[in-house]
Amino acid sequence: MRLKDLAEHLGLSQTTVSRALNGYPEVNEATRRRVSDAADLLGYRPNASALRLATGRAGAVGLVLRGADELGPHMSEFLSGVGSHMASREIDMLVTTVATHAEELSAYRRLAASQKVDAVILHSPTTRDERAELLLDLNIPFVLHGRTEIGHPVAWLDIDNKGALQRATGHLLDLGHQHIALLNGLKGQTFAEHREQGYLAAHAASGTPVERALMANGVFTDEAAFRTAQAMLERRPRPTAFLAGSMMTALGIFRAIRQAGLELGRDISMIAHDDVFPYLNADNMYPTMSTTRSSIRQAGTRIAELITQVLAGKPVADVHELWPVELVLRESSAPVR
Repeated sequence: MRLKDLAEHLGLSQTTVSRALNGYPEVNEATRRRVSDAADLLGYRPNASALRLATGRAGAVGLVLRGADELGPHMSEFLSGVGSHMASREIDMLVTTVATHAEELSAYRRLAASQKVDAVILHSPTTRDERAELLLDLNIPFVLHGRTEIGHPVAWLDIDNKGALQRATGHLLDLGHQHIALLNGLKGQTFAEHREQGYLAAHAASGTPVERALMANGVFTDEAAFRTAQAMLERRPRPTAFLAGSMMTALGIFRAIRQAGLELGRDISMIAHDDVFPYLNADNMYPTMSTTRSSIRQAGTRIAELITQVLAGKPVADVHELWPVELVLRESSAPVR
C-alpha cells in the first residue's frame, strides 16, 4: 500500500492525504479521521526513513521524568495512550529519567543540542513553569499536560480540576458533611492549586467554614496517604469525609479508616479521583468507590495527536483543550451520621 494507492482509494489528492496523516491544521477533522481510519484499515504505513529525510525531523518525541514518584501507575497509563498513537505514526518516544529539577533542565538543553527529538511532552506543570520558559527559549515545540501562565501562548490539554473538586466537595456538603479532608497533590502544581480552588469555592458557596488543618499536600502514594489520614482521624472533631487526590491515595485513606475501627460508607465517606485504572476498578472495591472520572490514557492519546498538529504548523495559541470531569457516585459517599 503506497500513498498513491491510499489517495486513489479515498478519491483524494496525495497532498491532502499526506497532510491529513501528518496533522496539518488546514485539513478538517472529518477528513483527517477518514484518512487515518482508512490507513489503519488498509495497512498503510509511511516510510519513516523517507519522511525524516524529506522533513528533516528526528522522528521522536521526548519526555523527561523526575524520580521514582513519577514512574507510578498514572504515568504508565498516560504513556500507554501516548505510545499507542506515536507507534501508529512510526514516531519514537525518548524517555529520560533524572533526579532533580536542575538535572531536568539540563536534560532539555541536551535534547535541544543533540536534536534527537522534534517535540517534548511537558507534564505536571507548576503555575509558572520554568521548564516551559526554557523550552520556548530553546525553540523546542511542546504540549503541556496541564496549564501554566508564563506570559506567552503555549499548547495545552487539561481537565477541569477546579470544577471536579467543586462538584465533589459540594456533594459531600449537601450530604451534611462539615469536616471534609482534602488530600491534594504537591503545592504549586497547577492541578493541585485548581483542585484547592474548587474545594474552597464549594465551602464558600455553602457558607461552611474551611478547616485548614484538614487540607494536606503531598505525593500520591498509599503510605503517605495512610499516615496523613491516620493523623487527621485522631483529631476532634475528626473528618467525616475525605477527598482523595488519586486512587492510590484512596487506598491509604481506606487503610487508615479500617485501622481506626471505622467503616467506609457508613462512618466515613470518601470520593477519589481517577477510576480508570484497569487493575484498580472502583466498581470492584468494597464498598464501591465514588470518584471523579477522567481517563489519563485518553489524555495521553490526545496529547500525542496535538503534538503532530503543532509540528505540522498549527499555532500553539489554538491548541487549548479543557476536558470536563464526570462525578460518579457509588457506595463510599453517604449522608453524615
